[in-house]
Amino acid sequence: MASKLSPFLLRSFGRRPALRQTTGALRMTPAAYSTEAPPPPLLAKLKDDLKTAMRAKDANRLAVLRAVLAATLNASKTDKPIKTDVQLVGLLQKSARKSQEAAAEARGAGREDLAEKEEAQQRILEEYAAGSGVREVGEAELRQLVESTKAGLLAEGVQEKALSGQMIKSLLTPGGPLDGAMVENKEVVRLIMEACKAK
Repeated sequence: MASKLSPFLLRSFGRRPALRQTTGALRMTPAAYSTEAPPPPLLAKLKDDLKTAMRAKDANRLAVLRAVLAATLNASKTDKPIKTDVQLVGLLQKSARKSQEAAAEARGAGREDLAEKEEAQQRILEEYAAGSGVREVGEAELRQLVESTKAGLLAEGVQEKALSGQMIKSLLTPGGPLDGAMVENKEVVRLIMEACKAK
């Protein structure tokens, strides 16, 4: 009987190293995530506030936070993931504009209840954007930065042909004066082009 079982036992023992290898490979996979950058601080706050809103049964805040977190998750699956507070504030502001438009449409359709709900959600989104600590740069400050950058580059001897490219590089590169600030890159480029045309 032992001789009949031995091929079975041998096959069983023969499989074990493969199991160990698979298990070893699985154990190693979490290490691949250790090099990823930590999530933006604002995103961590939103996740914490979601738990608080669930405990408090705050329906409006819960709806807002779930929608924002779902949007960040969806963005992580695209070529434009949300990795900074600046990007997250941009998403919050975009969502607030959508809520404002939805409130106006609801009010136009005589649905005051829906309008009030959208306005409440808009206020929550704006509250998070305002409390994010992300610096917003107004047009006046932006124009001043563009002009001072232009003057500085001309003083360094940058030729007029290369001026716009150098200004874009100076203002929009990481570590530049607009790094970490809420600005539309298109608006910055538009003001640079205007400044370069002016003598």
